[in-house]
Amino acid sequence: MQERYTIDENNLLNEYPRPQLVRGSYENLNGWWDFAITDDDTIPQYFPLRILVPFSPETNYSGLRQPIAPNQRLWYHLTISYDALSPNRRLLLHFEAVDHHCIVFLNGVEVGCHEGGYIPFSFDITHVVKRENGLLVKVIDPGDTEPIIRGKQASKAQGIYYQGQSGIHQSVWFEEVPRFFIEKLIITPDIAQHCWYVQVIPNEGVHAVTINYGDGKKQCKGMSNQRLCCQVEEVHPWSPEDPYLYPIMVTMGCDTIASYVGLRSFAVQDGRLILNGKPYYHHGILDQGYWPQSLYTAPSDQAIIDDLVMVKKLGFNMVRKHAKVESRRWYYHCDRLGLLVWQDMVSGGRPPFQPIMSAPLFVPFFTVKDHHYRLLGSQDAVYREMFIAELTQMIETLYNSVSIAMWVIFNEGWGQFDAEKMISLVKSLDSSRTIDCTSGWYDQGVGDFSSRHVYFKRFRYQPDRLGRAVLLSEFGGYLYRVEGHDVEEEKLFGYKQLTDRSAFNNAFFRLYEEEVYPAKLKGLAASVYTQLTDVQQELNGLVTFDRMVVKLDEVVALQVAALLLGTEEVE
Repeated sequence: MQERYTIDENNLLNEYPRPQLVRGSYENLNGWWDFAITDDDTIPQYFPLRILVPFSPETNYSGLRQPIAPNQRLWYHLTISYDALSPNRRLLLHFEAVDHHCIVFLNGVEVGCHEGGYIPFSFDITHVVKRENGLLVKVIDPGDTEPIIRGKQASKAQGIYYQGQSGIHQSVWFEEVPRFFIEKLIITPDIAQHCWYVQVIPNEGVHAVTINYGDGKKQCKGMSNQRLCCQVEEVHPWSPEDPYLYPIMVTMGCDTIASYVGLRSFAVQDGRLILNGKPYYHHGILDQGYWPQSLYTAPSDQAIIDDLVMVKKLGFNMVRKHAKVESRRWYYHCDRLGLLVWQDMVSGGRPPFQPIMSAPLFVPFFTVKDHHYRLLGSQDAVYREMFIAELTQMIETLYNSVSIAMWVIFNEGWGQFDAEKMISLVKSLDSSRTIDCTSGWYDQGVGDFSSRHVYFKRFRYQPDRLGRAVLLSEFGGYLYRVEGHDVEEEKLFGYKQLTDRSAFNNAFFRLYEEEVYPAKLKGLAASVYTQLTDVQQELNGLVTFDRMVVKLDEVVALQVAALLLGTEEVE
C-alpha cells in the first residue's frame, strides 16, 4: 500500500487543538516520549521503548507497531522544563483523547484520571509543576474483552470491524491561564430572533464578561453563567453552500479568548429535514475516520482538510461520522468548509446475540423491544451508565459545533437500550438539533425518524406508518478493489463486488437514479452512502484507504448530486 501523507516528527498536529476557544498561551507536547508496557500496576523503573505521541502503539507512525494485549499497562513518560509561574497564573494540561482508562502523574503526584477513549479532558497542574518535571501517564485498554464504549475497534479486524488501538491518540498540550479563567462557552444560535446566546462558564466565582463581535463594532456585556444575547440587524445564515461564521472575542477579567458562531437552525417538518426554515435534502456519505498508518489519528491537519474537500468535490453536503468522535479540528473544518454532520454516539456493550443482529437484513419488519438487554448486548448496568455518561460528555463537548445537524444514538441495535429514555436525555441536553435514535433497525416507534439500512436488496420507499420522516441512513457499500492500494492478504469485504472502474461508476449512478432519486420524489428526507474510504479489509469506499485513488468519477458524482439537489432552495 502506498502512503499519501508523511509526518514531521518535530511538528506533529501542531495546530491549535480547540478552535472554538482559542488563547494565546499554547504549548504542544506531541513528539517522542519514553514508553513501557507492563502486566501489572508497578511503575516502571526505566522505559525501554520510545513512542511518537499522539499515535497509538499499534500504529506504524508510533514507531512501534506493537500489539497490545487487553489490560496491559501502557506507561508514557516525558521530561518537561517549564519557567516558574507567577502567583496569579495557572497551568492546565490537556489530553484530546486517550483510549481507554488513564491516570496522570506529575512529579510523582497523581493529578487526575479519566475514563473513555473519545472525549478531551484536562487537569490543573499548578500545584505540582516545577522547573524540571516528570510527566507520567498510565493507560489501560480492555478492548473488546469488556463491555466498554469502543466503536468499531476489534481484537481481530474482519468484516465491518477494524483493528483496535490503545492509549494516547490525539494531541497533548498545555496552556497558561489567569487565576480566574473561561472554562467553556455554551453558544446557542437563534436565527429567528437574529441573535445567538452565549454562556461564559468560569472555573470558579462570578465575573464580568464582555463579548465583542461584528468586526469589533458591537459589544454585549453581562456576568458569567448568565445567558447573554448577541443581536445582529441582518442575519447571514450558515449553510453548506455559504458557511458564514461570525468571529467573536470574549473577555472575562484577565482572560480573553477567540471563538466563532454560525447562525443556522435544524428541524424536521412534514417528513422533511429543515435547514434555516426551508426543506433541505441531506445527500450524505458515511465516514469511519480511519487512516492506514495511524488508525484513529489523522496524520496531519491537511489530511483532514483533504478528506472533507474531497467530500464536497463529489457533491455531498453531509457526512455521517460513524461510531467515532473526531478531533475538535475535524468539526472546525466542517464548520468553515460547509458540511453538515450527523454525529454518531460511539457504540459499545457486549456482542449481541448474532441471529438477532442478522435477522433484520433478511426478514422484513423483524424487530425486538430494547428492554431485552441481553439480546442487544446491553445487559451490563455499568455499560449502560457508561454509555449515558459518555453520550452526555460528547454532546456537551460538541454542542457549539456549527455543522452538527443530527445526533445518532444507536446503530443497528449494537448495545441498544431504552430508546425512548435516551431520546429524552438527548433532547434535555440539546433541543436545537434533530435526533436519529435507532439507525438501521430495532426502531421502537419513537422519535421523528424511521431510519433504514438497505444493502442486500433493492430499496423501495415506503412511508412510515407513524408519519415520521424516512431516512435511508446506510446503503450501497459497493466493493471495487484498486490493485496496490490495500493489504492483499486480507479477506475482502463489501456488499456487491464490481470488477472494474467503469462497472463501479455505472452501478453507483444506477443505484441513485433507479432507487434513491425516485424515493426522494416520494418523500425520502436523506440518504447516506457507505462509505467515503476503504478501511483495511472493507473495500467499499469511494476512495482507497491510502487516499491515493478516487474510484468514483467526479462527473458521475456531480450528476448524482444534481439529480438529488438540483431543485434544493437554500437561504
